[in-house]
Amino acid sequence: MPQRAATVVGGGIGGLAAAVALHRRGWQVEVLERAPEFTEVGAGISLWPNALRALEALGLAGAVRALGAVEATGGVRDRRGRWLSRTDNAELTRRFGHPLVVLHRADLLRALVEALPTGSLRPDSEVHAVRDDTHGPVVEHRGGTSRPDLVVGADGLRSAVRRALWPAAAPPRYAGYTAWRMVTGPLAAPPAEGAETWGRGERFGHTALPGGRRYCFATASLPAGEAGAASEYAELLRRFGSWPDPVPALLAAVPEDAVLRHDLYDLPALPSFVRGRVALLGDAAHAMTPNLGQGACQALEDAVTLAHCLDGTPDTAAALGLYDRLRRPRTQAVVRRSARLGTVGQLAWPPAVLLRDTAARLTPAWATLRSMAPVLGWTAPGAPANAAESGND
Repeated sequence: MPQRAATVVGGGIGGLAAAVALHRRGWQVEVLERAPEFTEVGAGISLWPNALRALEALGLAGAVRALGAVEATGGVRDRRGRWLSRTDNAELTRRFGHPLVVLHRADLLRALVEALPTGSLRPDSEVHAVRDDTHGPVVEHRGGTSRPDLVVGADGLRSAVRRALWPAAAPPRYAGYTAWRMVTGPLAAPPAEGAETWGRGERFGHTALPGGRRYCFATASLPAGEAGAASEYAELLRRFGSWPDPVPALLAAVPEDAVLRHDLYDLPALPSFVRGRVALLGDAAHAMTPNLGQGACQALEDAVTLAHCLDGTPDTAAALGLYDRLRRPRTQAVVRRSARLGTVGQLAWPPAVLLRDTAARLTPAWATLRSMAPVLGWTAPGAPANAAESGND
């Protein structure tokens, strides 16, 4: 069989993972990235057991895990700092085969970039047009025109590929709250465990990164696009500076110019992730809120599944149909679940907050972990099923 070629639009985590998966199966790949270099300006990223299982399929799990931090315990606190629920990473590992690993997004991106031939990476290649005609897909971009056997649209929430081939698709919808992300400098005495504190219409969370740093994140219910204070750091201090320890100390360790703020969106369900020989992947297909920490995890699953489907047949269209059947129901269920959790976390009416916190406090830790089995128990196609828990539905 002649070597098949794939053009991946978007050089983020999902696009690069898809390129790695296809390259490992003998495809000629090119990754078109509109930015002048392959880099990531985000903060931390959570890799749950399902993501590490996907990275195993790419041959990168060990290298990526070495770049991250594994915290012994974590959980949710109320506005007074009292524990509502706790998670033991050792129990997570026992049930699902891997712990929760947190690392900087740039480190994960670098590991993916280094797994690809240099010549396959095409920065500064903004895409102008995508179509799938009778002779195959065509991608017009700043560097010229590509005519591959397959196009993978991995270009994020505002996907140009989705706009071109899914013109009737509903636009992303605002979740009702904004988010701040930041990384502290090294701390002399980092907190012993991670936590997310739930207030009234606001949340603040933190978890370990290597080198004594902490990845911190916060949310607040605000209209989309609403301006904050003179600086986002000042806004964080105003909102969270008096919250229970260790929140004030963590904010004090954040460089004032290192706060990222983004309004949060998800994507209404698409009727298909596939048009002819074009497939959507990651946020382009199923952008979700970060409440479950599953955005990148699901993109990694997408990448591994896509390559597996294509490996089984020379019929690209048939392979993409299988990819759609495997990925669309699962990812759209995760989108809905993440949205529901965000709604609960952002509750602001005092009686509803009291009911939420009481329910969380009364729910056993084992029940919480078991409820996550459909998400975390995913197994890569063709790999042995996870012996502890399973959940591909």
